[in-house]
Amino acid sequence: MLKKLDKIRFRGHKRDEFLDLAESPNASDTECGDEIPVKIPRTSTRDNEELRDPAGPGTIIMASGVQDFNRTESDRLNEIKGHLEIALLEKHFLQEELRKLREETNAETLRQELEKERQRRLELEQKVNEVLKARTEEVPAAQQPAKPQTQANGTDKRSHTVCSRLQKWFCDKFGEYVEDFRFQPEENTVETEEPLSARRLTENMRRLKRGAKPVTNFVKNLSALSDWYSIYTSAIAFIIYMNAVWHGWAIPMFLFLAILRLSLNYLIARGWRIQWSIVPEVSEPMEPPKEDLTVSEKFQLVLDVAQKAQNLFGKMADILEKIKNLFMWVQPEITQKLYITLWAAFIASCFLPYRIIGLAMGLYAGIKFFLIDFIFKRCPRLRAKYDTPYIIWTSLPTDPQLKERSNATVSRRLQTAASRSYVGSSAPTGISKDEDTSRFHTTKRGNFHEVFNLSENERPLAVCENGWRCCLINRDRKMPTDYIRNGVLYVTENYLCFESSKSGSSKRNKVIKLTDITDIQKYKVLSVLPGSGMGIAVSTPSTQKPLVFGAMVHRDEAFETIFNQYVKITSASSSSES
Repeated sequence: MLKKLDKIRFRGHKRDEFLDLAESPNASDTECGDEIPVKIPRTSTRDNEELRDPAGPGTIIMASGVQDFNRTESDRLNEIKGHLEIALLEKHFLQEELRKLREETNAETLRQELEKERQRRLELEQKVNEVLKARTEEVPAAQQPAKPQTQANGTDKRSHTVCSRLQKWFCDKFGEYVEDFRFQPEENTVETEEPLSARRLTENMRRLKRGAKPVTNFVKNLSALSDWYSIYTSAIAFIIYMNAVWHGWAIPMFLFLAILRLSLNYLIARGWRIQWSIVPEVSEPMEPPKEDLTVSEKFQLVLDVAQKAQNLFGKMADILEKIKNLFMWVQPEITQKLYITLWAAFIASCFLPYRIIGLAMGLYAGIKFFLIDFIFKRCPRLRAKYDTPYIIWTSLPTDPQLKERSNATVSRRLQTAASRSYVGSSAPTGISKDEDTSRFHTTKRGNFHEVFNLSENERPLAVCENGWRCCLINRDRKMPTDYIRNGVLYVTENYLCFESSKSGSSKRNKVIKLTDITDIQKYKVLSVLPGSGMGIAVSTPSTQKPLVFGAMVHRDEAFETIFNQYVKITSASSSSES
């Protein structure tokens, strides 16, 4: 018993040799740097008596050693836990930095480009090896005849040497050209797109403007000649052109003008100041490019460029669509004129000599350009009546115009069909009125006619049996809860019903009679966003501002259903009143 107590006493004294948390060299300053005072438990005389053992006072030392052992183990566990948390945080931060570095360096694109370069290098090496191999095979073949052979005459040796020299010279001279005609697979290279930059955008706009300046100046000079901006210049040009066409020198005249223009451009490039223009050029002040643009300036710049691109693309689309519709017989009476003109030109080209055809076309072009266009531009009424190319071009429709016409014809047909087929009874044939009224359409909150306080005959149409999810924007209300409501929109035969999704009371629902609607149109809630919007605006006499049903995914389907039902009801009511 005394030996065991001595061992325990020795262990209790030896626990002081372990390092504390504050003395540990691996402890962090933030978590383990604060010194925590250790409270020494106080023991009363009663506890001392309880801890005493007949063996001696070593039991008190044993208890304190056990407490120190438990305390040091818990401190170690806390220290290890702190180190693990720090390691996890460092791992998370390192992963974020690695992701950012990957995004900045574009390692994937660099790797793909490196693979392409490697393949290209291997192909080039293969081609070079093939060319060298072919040349090494050709050289011995050319040298073989040059070897001295035992022949009787010396003329044969000379002929062989001459042939070998000619063959070698031919291979050296035309071998590269033969290699150029070797077929190779076409390489598909993908161009890398540059990121959007305000500075790059302004620079490209200025480059486009400078590049298009010669073309715009040429068009301005031609229009100035046709408008007789300078009477003397237009008269001289008209006389020279007509004489050249009459004597058959029109093509040499245009070629001489092109050579003269190139010569003038050469002199201008050498530093000469020459202005050969009918319309005086106006120098526009060039704004110096700004280095740093604010967010609002960048946004405004993008909007300006988008607007210019939109207008330019719209004009180009109109021209291409008119040409397409002209050749696709969209307007048969217009295409018929072109068809007859082409047949007449074909027959004339078959029987008349080309000199007479060229003379007629040149004279007509000169008179049309210098005289007829001048008169038509000054007299718009004459142009609208007698200028056939202008009439044909303006009467050609574009695709949006054709779509509007088709929609207008469909709405007219619906109105006429509704006015003819309107019958007073709303129930279909073969079904009694009692059966028809007994089948109620139910919503999430109950029967449809009970939710909206309507008659039992009112049910949603088949198109909108489940309704359209939307939000009602009532701009007459000022409270946020009444200004916007989320819900479902239904269309019946006589009503437009909106069921609110927040409250079960019918006070928050909205019922609009179709005959009370004064105007209905598609609406765009936020004009900043692209597209035509996702809303429908409905105007009634009881509201100062139109009610807007916004955030509708199937907006076009809902608008067509509401509009067709509105036209049907209004035409039926007008026919009943008459």
